[in-house]
Amino acid sequence: MSVLLIAGSPSERSRSATLLAHVGQRLAAHRVHVETLNVRNLNALALLQAQFDHPDVVKAAQQVANATVIVVATPVYKAAYSGVLKVFLDLLPQTALQGKTVLPLATGGSPHHMLALDYALRPVLQALGAKQILSGIYATDAQVTHLPEGGGVLHPDVSNRVDVAVQTLLSEALHVRDAGFAPVRFEQVRLSV
Repeated sequence: MSVLLIAGSPSERSRSATLLAHVGQRLAAHRVHVETLNVRNLNALALLQAQFDHPDVVKAAQQVANATVIVVATPVYKAAYSGVLKVFLDLLPQTALQGKTVLPLATGGSPHHMLALDYALRPVLQALGAKQILSGIYATDAQVTHLPEGGGVLHPDVSNRVDVAVQTLLSEALHVRDAGFAPVRFEQVRLSV
């Protein structure tokens, strides 16, 4: 089984990327193959001009096709997911997520943007054919702290929600419930992203 982490922030240093990195680390601790796709690193002109045959777009679409599970993270801007994530998702085939389990993650300035996961991102993921969309994780900016030396720390509440989401992925999507993996607890883990 493989997991593709899609970082949908236009910023190199973002809270959504930090949240995504924590999920990735916890999955890797369970010996799950994890790859990361930073949408901001794809050729911007290819994304904006919908160049489906551009090598960056072809490679990214293949990463999506090869993954069993997709974890997509985005900052919330104006009650929706990021524009760079939008143009990337628009370039994927209509059935790009068919048969896949998806875990959506989002960060935003206040709790008022929490519904962006359900009302903005979830319909697009469904339209792309996702088999199962798990309950998303939303964190406010105050719940994801950047460290001066790089990486970040999650508020304990968010950290606990990440633990639950990872266990759900492992038990439901990756079918390792009976493989004898004990839950791994992470609290205030520093990550370099």
